[in-house]
Amino acid sequence: MRVIGVIDLRNGRAVRACAGRRDHYPSIGDPVDLARRYVDHYKLTELYLADLDAIESSHNGGGPERATPQVASDIGGPKRPALQGERHVARPFQGRDRDRGDTIRRIAQLGVPLWLDAGVSSVERARHALDLGATRVIVGLESLPSFHALRSICAAIGGELVAFSLDLRAGEPIAGRAIPLEAPEQLAARAADAGARSIIVLDLARVGTRVGVDFELLGRIRKAAPGLALLAGGGVRGLADLEKLAELGCDGALVATALDALYPSVTR
Repeated sequence: MRVIGVIDLRNGRAVRACAGRRDHYPSIGDPVDLARRYVDHYKLTELYLADLDAIESSHNGGGPERATPQVASDIGGPKRPALQGERHVARPFQGRDRDRGDTIRRIAQLGVPLWLDAGVSSVERARHALDLGATRVIVGLESLPSFHALRSICAAIGGELVAFSLDLRAGEPIAGRAIPLEAPEQLAARAADAGARSIIVLDLARVGTRVGVDFELLGRIRKAAPGLALLAGGGVRGLADLEKLAELGCDGALVATALDALYPSVTR
């Protein structure tokens, strides 16, 4: 079971994510120092970096606006969340974004694989993520304009370099108008068909809360995408959760808050 250390980056600082309320994430220090601590003290061999500024900018530059999903209807199935704005053409990081790019490069230079979620919604942005040093480019459902775009990204850079993030809030997909109204496991199957070779199931409502992961949902997704690497994100409490994830056929977990529980002999 792979443990991948999570770094959330906002306004140039590492922040502590909790329940997906990004405007309220407190700063916890320098992101490069945090990455170095993960590698040197926790001995983690993989890192995941979420560039929250880039993700949010993708809502106005190539991806759908984030919204809180509505509860599924008993008769009509899941309802699509209302979007706050229309899409425009995506562009790579520019201007002050170069500082974030420098931070990402410095983390990539620590010498461990870096999974980078930076609002990738096009081939151009995917290639830019690789240029920054990412070894795995994350394409999040939250930022994805369409599964055609995901297919194009996988064809351009290789599906083995692409991880599809199945972004959820309380089990409901966070997606835009061009994404089919389907259950999470069906969306996972679409991502597999588009060429992504890894899937991250990330429930923002569980992030940083240590309430546990949705094992039943992960089991369904494992069956829907049997040939892909499957990782869980959000809610991991400790070793028992990792053991159960392994039993379900998960390959790894994204962890930040629970690292001390997993490695109690390590102090920050």
